[in-house]
Amino acid sequence: MWNWLRQIKDSITQKTTGLMRMQFWRKAVEDIYCDNPPHQPVAIELWKAVKKHQLTKMWLMKIIDEREKNLDDRAYRNIQELETYAENTQSALLYLTLEMLGVRDIHADHAASHIGKAQGIVTCLRSTPYHINRRKVFLPMDICMLHGVSQEDFIRCHQEKNVRDVIYDIASQAHVHLEHARSFSKNVPGKACPAFLYTVALEDYLHKIQKVDFNIFHPNLHKKNVLLPLHLYIRSWKKMY
Repeated sequence: MWNWLRQIKDSITQKTTGLMRMQFWRKAVEDIYCDNPPHQPVAIELWKAVKKHQLTKMWLMKIIDEREKNLDDRAYRNIQELETYAENTQSALLYLTLEMLGVRDIHADHAASHIGKAQGIVTCLRSTPYHINRRKVFLPMDICMLHGVSQEDFIRCHQEKNVRDVIYDIASQAHVHLEHARSFSKNVPGKACPAFLYTVALEDYLHKIQKVDFNIFHPNLHKKNVLLPLHLYIRSWKKMY
């Protein structure tokens, strides 16, 4: 379901079509919790997961509602708006993952909240070159204005210091959320760690963008880190995130 919702925005040409698809999933979730799932493969599998793990309906609805709001093609007004979007999508998905792992713990929830926000911010950064090719910029406007950077500066792929300062500020916020998430690690149950291993990929991207001096257009950002699977294995073995 998550992938279906994620792809809606990029696969439509009219907002009305996106709203109709969101409404389908909203009704599907309502029907799933009434034990009457629609005859659709993804919906049926979701119904099975809800029954097996007692998944919280609120998190599913938050994901749908926030994705629907995001159908508007506009930049985030500020970093807080981006974080809210990330909380209601990425973090909500992590809360559901924790429930599937049998983890219902306040410290794990706090960590999930911050990891989800970090993931949302990093996703916004990583997708910027793709969106720029479509002449769209979704980076927080307050940070762009702070450094005197316009959307046109990004569309023209400018690499001046003030453009890189925008990326630095946004990436720094993602790093702060990762640090906050790790501050709960001593109290997070070990069986929650598989849900949080994506932090390895987030950390890898933040290291790479720092090494290229926060140039969002640098080709090295698209290179795969061949050691990433090893780092992932080590973190998994140590039950760390």
